Amino acid sequence: MTTRRAFLGTLAGSLLAAPLAAEAEVWRVGFIYAGSKTAAAQVLQPFLEGMRQLGYVEGRNLKVEVWAADGHPENIPTLAEQLVRANPDVIVVINAGHGSIVQEFTKTLPIVTLSAGELASSGLVASLVKPGGNLTGMQLYSTELMGKRLQILKETVPGVRRLAVLRTPIDWGTTNQFALYRQATEDAAMKLGMRTHYVGFDDPEQLPALFTDMVKEQDEAALLWANPNLAEYFDRIHELMLRHRLPAVHELGVYVRRGGLIAYGPNQGDVRRQAASYVDRIFKGAKPGDLPIGQPTTFELVINLKTAKAIGLTIPPSLLARADQVIE
Repeated sequence: MTTRRAFLGTLAGSLLAAPLAAEAEVWRVGFIYAGSKTAAAQVLQPFLEGMRQLGYVEGRNLKVEVWAADGHPENIPTLAEQLVRANPDVIVVINAGHGSIVQEFTKTLPIVTLSAGELASSGLVASLVKPGGNLTGMQLYSTELMGKRLQILKETVPGVRRLAVLRTPIDWGTTNQFALYRQATEDAAMKLGMRTHYVGFDDPEQLPALFTDMVKEQDEAALLWANPNLAEYFDRIHELMLRHRLPAVHELGVYVRRGGLIAYGPNQGDVRRQAASYVDRIFKGAKPGDLPIGQPTTFELVINLKTAKAIGLTIPPSLLARADQVIE
């Protein structure tokens, strides 16, 4: 990577060029996001905290440019092409899907994932240890997590036999990554005596009818697979969960803090803070393909007692005792 410090041969030249040199030391990061710029700022907050800990401050030696689709994910390819043309030092993406789109327009600009799903199965990296190519960063996924998540759901709702699995867009196995998620879900559900019912949607207007169908199918609980599009529709989904008194387990604590019932998974903030170290190392000359994919090291169990009361559910004391956060 081209150095940001121009070598100046004389003291006079150095003094004359000092303002330009200071300006040239500002590193540029481009971030692409499906939601609004306001939502993007919240997503980026822990990452920027990590950057500050490493000595990078916005407005001084760091500039972060947000390219937001404002709830229109179909515009991501156009934004990705524009972002690549802007030629930032590093492109930051939230997930593997966005990383894949950016790679359609560049095989050389470094790409760092903040909190992707399983990256090796997506084909974006050769392996977790040696990614190769121009993408690296942090991932959230592991097959063991699904088993623990559904075990917690079983403790919360002991009699559950039929589980609705909700996600958007509708894609249940046409990619290696989704196939891996589905197999992990099936394996975990089978061990716990649950049958799965997959519910996908492309348009939030479909949700009321889908929930009516879930009740007819006698779904007793739901698992919400986390993805950026689902996050955009969460408030509407939560309203329907309450209306139908349907308990749900989430992959990330952020959804429970927004009103969901229970979640077990990586501490997303910690993962995104760790992603900053990848950007720092790339600034210092490391190649993305040489940086092993990072794995979460901290996990959290979050329970919302207000939501439990609203749907008439009592959380077992043993589960409450293990919770990292209880929202009352």
